[in-house]
Amino acid sequence: MGKIMAVNISEKKGTQKVNVHSAKVIEDFGIEKDAHAGKWHRQVSLLSYQKIEDFKAKGAPVEDGAFGENLIVEGIDCRSLPVGTKLACNDVILEVTQIGKQCHSGCEIFKIMGDCIMPREGIFTRVLHGGVISEGDTIEVIEA
Repeated sequence: MGKIMAVNISEKKGTQKVNVHSAKVIEDFGIEKDAHAGKWHRQVSLLSYQKIEDFKAKGAPVEDGAFGENLIVEGIDCRSLPVGTKLACNDVILEVTQIGKQCHSGCEIFKIMGDCIMPREGIFTRVLHGGVISEGDTIEVIEA
């Protein structure tokens, strides 16, 4: 079982996400008002809290949403979840559709640190059932 540490959105693509603390998640779409929501396989992105903290320990000046992640999750190693895994948070059900991604060339974090964790640690999901997700909520793997 894990815990939601941050809920992040960006209203425009190409901008850093910001923590909105709570958001409506729409079935087969993503997080309301997030620029990356839509009818595709990468509706909601997740990143493990510990991976972010480890990166910060190397001197990375990052805040919630800096990697483009929608949800920061403590207590679950997101990267270890296979495609097809289902996660539940309140009424929201997410299904893992992709692990990692190709980093767009020269993201701000890579320019500063020479590394970025989202391409290897981030996961992407589609929304099977909507609802509301807030900081402090529990999230759990319900089907692997």
